[in-house]
Amino acid sequence: MSSEHIRGTSPLLVGVAPNQHPEVLQTAANLAARLGTRLLCAYVDEASYLVEWDPARSAHRLSLHPDADAGNIGGVTLELKIAIEAAVAQVPPGTAAAEWTLQTLTGDPARALAQLAAESNAPMIIVGTSERGFSHRLAEALSGSVGAWLTHHQSRPVLIVPYRMAAHEDRS
Repeated sequence: MSSEHIRGTSPLLVGVAPNQHPEVLQTAANLAARLGTRLLCAYVDEASYLVEWDPARSAHRLSLHPDADAGNIGGVTLELKIAIEAAVAQVPPGTAAAEWTLQTLTGDPARALAQLAAESNAPMIIVGTSERGFSHRLAEALSGSVGAWLTHHQSRPVLIVPYRMAAHEDRS
């Protein structure tokens, strides 16, 4: 899907990441389909930094790890496209599947999502919570919560989709 396609009506913005729990994309795809709008999926590559911002295309970036970056970002993008397609394909019967596009951004995830939401005039930002467990809580304590930062530092509604785990599997 072309980036020109985003310019018609305001899309719902959803933050995506590799190995993200599927509820985030499923919730975003269902909501976009019910509202009859598009999805703007955004992956933020934290190992890069922004050199030029162009909301109509993926960000121009430089990697902090250039040797490992070239093949890695292509693999991540492919993995994310497959996950998005799977979520969009699962919209309830009788509802038209939402159109979507994927953009790769750079830098701090919360700030990058907020900037893209402003540039695309997204009516809402959808993000997920981190998984449960000590390592995830430690990472969130060190780097901060994307959802918490967004709810405190920008004016758009933020839908935070919780990580769902069966009670008998919840060991944290």
